Amino acid sequence: MLRRVLTLVVALALLVGLALGGLYLPMPYIVATPGVTVNTVGEFEDGPVIRIEGAESYEHDGALSMVTIQYAGGPQRRLSTLEVLTSWLSPSNAVMPEELLFPADRTPEEVSERQTVQMNDSQTDATAAALGQLGIAYEAVPVVADAVEGMPADGLVEPGDVIVEIDGEPVPTDTGEGGGERSVGSAAVVDTVSARDPGDVVEMVLDRDGETVEVEITTTEGEDGTAAVGILIADDTDFPIDVEISVGDIGGPSAGMMFALGIMDRLSEESLTGGARVAGSGTISADGQVGGISGIPQKMVSAQRDGAEYFLVAADSCDQVADSAAYGELEVARVETLDDAVAALETIRTGEGELPRCEGLE
Repeated sequence: MLRRVLTLVVALALLVGLALGGLYLPMPYIVATPGVTVNTVGEFEDGPVIRIEGAESYEHDGALSMVTIQYAGGPQRRLSTLEVLTSWLSPSNAVMPEELLFPADRTPEEVSERQTVQMNDSQTDATAAALGQLGIAYEAVPVVADAVEGMPADGLVEPGDVIVEIDGEPVPTDTGEGGGERSVGSAAVVDTVSARDPGDVVEMVLDRDGETVEVEITTTEGEDGTAAVGILIADDTDFPIDVEISVGDIGGPSAGMMFALGIMDRLSEESLTGGARVAGSGTISADGQVGGISGIPQKMVSAQRDGAEYFLVAADSCDQVADSAAYGELEVARVETLDDAVAALETIRTGEGELPRCEGLE
C-alpha cells in the first residue's frame, strides 16, 4: 500500500512539473500591443516630426497623431505558453502566428529592412499627396523598380528603366497648376494599363541609361481583375519644397495618411484640426488614396490613452473597429481618400455636418 501511495505521489508530482514546465515552453506566436503615439505636427525625440524648407510653415494647436503597435515574440525571442495565454486574455492585445510578421522565407533583419523601406516610401507618397491636395505642382518620373517573375513584363523591362510613353502617348510627369488633379508618374502608368482589357497589347517606350528601348507587352488579368503587366514602379520625385520627417526607428507604411495631413497642416495658415486631438492610421498613395492596414484595435487604444478625441480609419479597415477595447471611447471617421480626411477634419473643426461612419457602427 505504501509503495502505491508513493508511486501516486511521484506521478502527480511529475504531472504537475510537466504542466508547470509546459507554461514556459517557447511558442511560435507574437503578441501585438498598443504602441507609441506620435503627433506629426508636434515634436519627437527633441525635434519637430516634420521640418519644411523652401516654404512658409506654421505651428498650430491640436494633434494629428500617427499610432503604432508594439510586437513581442518572434524567431529571436519566442514567448512562453504562459505569456501567450496571458496576452490572449487581455482585451487590448492580439495574439497571432509569428509567420504573419516573420515569413519563413525572410530573416528578422530582412523584415526590419522592408519596414524601413516602406516607411521611407510612405513619407515620399505623403509629401506628393499633400502637395497635390494643396495644389502645389511637383514632378514624378516613373521608374521600373523590378518586374514580377512569370508576369508578361518579366525579361522585357529592367530596373532603372524610365517609362516615357505608353501606346504613343507621353506619360505625364508634372502635376502642373492645381497639382494632383490628374494622375502622373507611376499612378498614370498604372491607370493607363489597368484601363485596358486583359490580353491587350501595350506598347511602351523606355529610357534605359540614355538609350530608347521599345517593348510590346501582352497584358494579363491581375489580382483585382483588371489588366496588368507585372511591373513594380517607383517615382523619382522632384518637389519644390524640402520635407523631412523624423520618427526614429519606427517602420512600416501605415502612418502615410497622418504624415500627409501633418504636412498640410504645417503648410496651411489655418489649423486643420481647430485644436482638436485627432489620431488615425492608413497608408497613402501619391494620388491621395488611403489604404487599409492591420492592428486597428491596438492603435485605437494607443490613441485613446494619448488623449485623442477622434480617430480616422481607412474604409478598408472598418471591420476591425468594433474589436477594439477603445471602441465607444473615440469618434471614428471612415476615409477612403486624403480629400475625405480633410473633409472630416473640417467637420471636426467647424462642428458642422456629420462624420462619415463605418457601416454597421453607431
